[in-house]
Amino acid sequence: MTDRADALLSAFATVLRRHRLAAGMTQEELAHKAGVSPRYVSLLETRKYHPTLATVDGIALALGIPLAAFVAEIEAERAAAGPRGS
Repeated sequence: MTDRADALLSAFATVLRRHRLAAGMTQEELAHKAGVSPRYVSLLETRKYHPTLATVDGIALALGIPLAAFVAEIEAERAAAGPRGS
């Protein structure tokens, strides 16, 4: 994995967990709403799995966040972590 991809995956995991906790949801609750397994959510939050765009969309929908806003926040989180590759 490239440094940029690793930074993006880390940012996704951070933003996902932040929003899940802010929504007061357990991994199980989010999984149910997003149509995935609780284990899958756990793997996403621990950077062990790469989500598809459809999965990111389903998670954003389950969290009540527009996809564009969710992706923008992920990119901002990645950028805030500093340059790690192109």
